[in-house]
Amino acid sequence: MFSLSYSKKVLALLKNPKNMGKIKKPDGVATVGNPVCGDVMRLYIKVGKKGEEEYLKEVKFQTLGCPAAIGTSSILTEMAKGKTLSKANKITEKQVIEKLGGLPEVKHHCSVLAVKGLKSAIKDYRKGT
Repeated sequence: MFSLSYSKKVLALLKNPKNMGKIKKPDGVATVGNPVCGDVMRLYIKVGKKGEEEYLKEVKFQTLGCPAAIGTSSILTEMAKGKTLSKANKITEKQVIEKLGGLPEVKHHCSVLAVKGLKSAIKDYRKGT
């Protein structure tokens, strides 16, 4: 048996996640999951406009999973909120892990899921516009 060591940031977000919940009438939604570990994330986005630029006015998540899945979902919403769609689409798994103060290597797939969820929600929005 092995133990996982989570950063203080991951543990804080586990206790008090940011932007958890649903957006009523979202502009884009995505559900991603990992059948191996059972983590499932749903991301919701609301898009606003500043002039010609579209930006993420609101980003929320619902996640069923481990502390790393909840932490990566939560921090990703904080990182993406207020960014233009093109800048949000450039957020990387590595940036998510760094913003959390690290993740155990066996939990890096959670950052992959979170980023994939955001990109899929943006893609969902763009299909409807």
